[in-house]
Amino acid sequence: MTAGTDPHQPSQPVRVLLAEDQVLIRDSFKLLIDATPGMAVVGEAGTGTEAVLLARRHRPDVVLMDVRMPDMDGIEATRRICAAPDGADVRVLILTTFDLDEYVYASLRAGASGFLLKSATATELLTAIQVVAAGEALLAPSVTRRLITEFLQGPRPVPVVRDLDGITPREREVLALIGKGMSNSEIAGHLHLTVGTVKTHIGRLLAKLHARDRAQLVIAAYEGGLVTEPSSR
Repeated sequence: MTAGTDPHQPSQPVRVLLAEDQVLIRDSFKLLIDATPGMAVVGEAGTGTEAVLLARRHRPDVVLMDVRMPDMDGIEATRRICAAPDGADVRVLILTTFDLDEYVYASLRAGASGFLLKSATATELLTAIQVVAAGEALLAPSVTRRLITEFLQGPRPVPVVRDLDGITPREREVLALIGKGMSNSEIAGHLHLTVGTVKTHIGRLLAKLHARDRAQLVIAAYEGGLVTEPSSR
């Protein structure tokens, strides 16, 4: 066996940047993450500007981003981090509350890979970091449905019309169900497909719509007019 291929060797830890202006909360996150095997805090930012600078300096796997911070909010910081030439591998996990759903939509449009409620438990926080670091989008169906409901009750924050002409009718069906907060298994059951086939359709949607993850597919469904009513589930 060649060097570096031993499956028993520990993998590189998930590198996390904390962006939170309240020192007590930030310190609590740091203690929790640094005490978790396979994770490490590589930087701490107390403002949006610091978050952008430290993300460029450290290239973390995940930025745990608060929305309300001094000098630059978390949404603008997310937009700058994700839009940077070297920002493709940096994932942003937004911290939010249920009564600020409009920020969730804006953060996803800015490039965030998901959102986490501030009422989350320590286990949920660690799981969310792992999910986002793995390249997945953290969009729990229950939270996504809440977001859809709030989104449809008022005007869209930004009037965007997404061009969906390049996708097939089946891909359009899959995209609409993603936008309604369904999981892969739920989509498979609804359309009478295998989960593997659903994953194939999602992969094609990601490529055709130039989306980095499932979170951006949800936005594409909104902006393409495919989500017309919240799920009744």
